[in-house]
Formats: sequence, C-alpha cells, structure tokens
Amino acid sequence: MSGPLPGDPAAEIGGGATPRAFCVLAPNPSPMTLDGTNTWLLSEPGSELAVVIDPGPLHDGHLRRVIDTAEQQGKRVALTLLTHGHHDHAEGAARFAELTGTEVRALDPAHRLGSEGLRGGQVLEIGGLEIRVVGTPGHTADSLTFHLPADGAILTGDTVLGRGTTMVAHPEGTIGDYLDSLRRLHTMAAEQGVRTVLPGHGPVLTDALGAVDYYLAHRAHRLAQVETAVEAGYRTAEQVVAKVYADVDRALWPAAELSVRAQLRYLEDHGLI
Repeated sequence: MSGPLPGDPAAEIGGGATPRAFCVLAPNPSPMTLDGTNTWLLSEPGSELAVVIDPGPLHDGHLRRVIDTAEQQGKRVALTLLTHGHHDHAEGAARFAELTGTEVRALDPAHRLGSEGLRGGQVLEIGGLEIRVVGTPGHTADSLTFHLPADGAILTGDTVLGRGTTMVAHPEGTIGDYLDSLRRLHTMAAEQGVRTVLPGHGPVLTDALGAVDYYLAHRAHRLAQVETAVEAGYRTAEQVVAKVYADVDRALWPAAELSVRAQLRYLEDHGLI
C-alpha cells in the first residue's frame, strides 16, 4: 500500500505511548484480536497510583506482568476500568481485581466488581490523573472511550483499532449508534485537541482525526455497497456477504455476515432498502 496508513500508526506495539500511558500486550493474537489485547497502564507522572484499562483475557502470566510493570515503575494499581465487556478485554478482570484488590468499573453492571459503575460524562481523578469517560456505543451497547486530556489521547477499546476496521455485529452492535460515536470522536479530534488514539488492539495511532475520517469513509462505503447489492437482487445476508466481501478470507465470512445484518438493519430503519 502506497502512502501513509490511516491514522499514522506507530511502528511497534507495546511500551510507553504517551507520558501517562503504557501498553502491556496480552498473548492472545488472532484474526479478530490482531496482535492481542492492549492492556493500558495509566498514571500521572510522579504519582504512585495507576489505573488499568482492560486487563484482557484470563491469563495469569499476563495479569501478573501488568502488575509487575506497574511496580517496576514505582506504582500501585488503584483502579481497573473496562472499555466494554468482550472476553478479550474483560475476562481477566475478576482475577486481576483479586490480585490487586481493586474495584472493576464498567458501564454494564454485569461486568462491575464493586459498588460504582461508569457512565458517559463522568470525570475520574486518580493520583492527579484526569480521565474523562465518553459514551461510544455501537461496537457494543456498553462501549466507552476514555479521554486523557493532558496527553491529547483517547483509549478507544474496539471502537477504533490500530489497524483495519472494527466489527459492528448484529444484534450486539448497531450501526446508527456507531456512526454517532465516530462523529463524537471526530469532534474531539477536530475541536478538542485529541491527537492520539490508544486502541484496544493494534498500534497506537498518532493522527486521531485521520483515523476517524478513514473509519467514517469506510463505513459509508460499506453501507453503499450493501445497499447496491440489495438493489441488484442480493436479498439475504449470506448473499450480500458473498457479493460485497468476495475479497475477504472465507474464514471471516461468518463474522462478516453478522456485520451485514447490522448494516441491513440500519438501511431498513432509514428507509434506504
């Protein structure tokens, strides 16, 4: 591929990404998780307290490596947050809470451990670190983004990835909500000083606005392709996948079918098919 990649991804995955964010890569690579889940360790410079975003899979070695990384930096994990409840982000949360003695806060009560949850619009302060909670449903109903204003960075979970594009799968994912969330992130990048994307998978993106622009264009293109396929007589999700995703590995077609179902629902709801 010629020219810069969307979002200007970093060359390597893992390690220090911003003055306040450090990535510990989980050992769970797959076609859906890319290189693995990015577990994020956040802390204000000089503080002894740290926040962990998405402990990742139930892999004791990984969870202990996150704790060891914090301790090597002279920090103690004080709180655990989840971008959403998918197992590759949240399966290890209960064990991580046991190891660290922390609460786990999430939007969905099913994934919380402790009395407090999360909601869009909240501002958290831990050891001088400010984290703003942004509701970004679409990939899932409980998807959140965490904004680090001091670093001009957003932790996007699966809403924006470091490579490729995000799956919005019916019935859990909804295209209308997802497009609204992307537009919200676009405003943050265009008007509120957000420059860096710290994704749940893949490399850090140093051009947040370029990444979100690419996502919006990609989603519009896919919707147009699905709409055209339906107009040409491809009626079922299976038929549309075979037409629109013909260049995609067939092993991924079952997942693509769920994405097409979400797109068909959006087009139907908006009277476009």
